[in-house]
Amino acid sequence: MKHVRVRITAHGREGEIHPMYDLWANAPFVDRAVALQWNFTGDALGILHYAVGDADAFEAAVADVPEVLDYDLVRDGVDAFYVYVRDDTTDALGELFDPVTQGGLVVIPPIRYREDGSVAFSIFGPDAEIQAAIEAVPDPIDVTVGGIGGLRATAPAVETRLSERQREAIRTAIELGYYEVPREADHRR
Repeated sequence: MKHVRVRITAHGREGEIHPMYDLWANAPFVDRAVALQWNFTGDALGILHYAVGDADAFEAAVADVPEVLDYDLVRDGVDAFYVYVRDDTTDALGELFDPVTQGGLVVIPPIRYREDGSVAFSIFGPDAEIQAAIEAVPDPIDVTVGGIGGLRATAPAVETRLSERQREAIRTAIELGYYEVPREADHRR
């Protein structure tokens, strides 16, 4: 079994896969976005995202996407929001998701949309299934493998290596707003 970090890109042709993929990868009003969880049923895809950007512009754009069956947006401050989007799938999107939903592979969140239009995520599972999934990715998408490892390379494993005191420091920093933009606390408070 392997943990593989991959990056996919459609080189500006994301709309050929699905209009929402194009929106997340290329919209000028989305500064940063991550898919936190998703569920693919074959005929529909539900994804919970967290995004930093213009929520009003996002809502206007998503309302014009015919494949969007439903969405629910919750603002998180002035320039960030959570949004659940449920989409009809396209044939190309089905081809992209089938290899990671038909076997024993697990996609490890978050799925990060990058500024260059690429999407980065991790997959864990049997070596042969990972290889088959990478080989089955449809055109126009390219796959780049960024790293290969075992379970210890996944994000939750890193968290478990922190001491209780380190975890408490992080919890306190979050509560005080140290990681907010703009920062609401510093190292003294």
